[in-house]
Amino acid sequence: METESKPKLHLRPFCFSVKGPVKMLRLALTVTSMIFFIIAQAPEPYIVITGFEATVISFFIILYILRLDRLMKWFFWPLLDIINSMVTTLFMIIVSVLALMPETTTLIIIGGVVGFVAALCCIADGILIYRKLLFNPSGPNERKTVQGKKEVL
Repeated sequence: METESKPKLHLRPFCFSVKGPVKMLRLALTVTSMIFFIIAQAPEPYIVITGFEATVISFFIILYILRLDRLMKWFFWPLLDIINSMVTTLFMIIVSVLALMPETTTLIIIGGVVGFVAALCCIADGILIYRKLLFNPSGPNERKTVQGKKEVL
């Protein structure tokens, strides 16, 4: 009698996955941009928007590091992460364009440039998550056929 062994799921830690370093780089760039805005005494909306985005990114990093996304299955976390990446990209581009206006100081311009790079990281993060969903779907977009093969709708 053969024992049927279940395939063991190999879960890579978040820090060593593809999206882990991108999300951490995104956090570092957003915090750096916020620090430049604080030092240069930029208008308050620049500081508030970058601070809010840094907080949201930190919550996502903590969520993925502690594997809370696996415990709380009632949210579709990849979709929320993609929406967060799009909103962050939009806000960071707006703040960076406004920071690069001609009558600003050098530190505000550096903060704006770092904000643009953070926006590029947000785009890369969103693309990575989208590709993961596209090539490895889970949940309602996946169904099993009679032979046990998976078919993506």
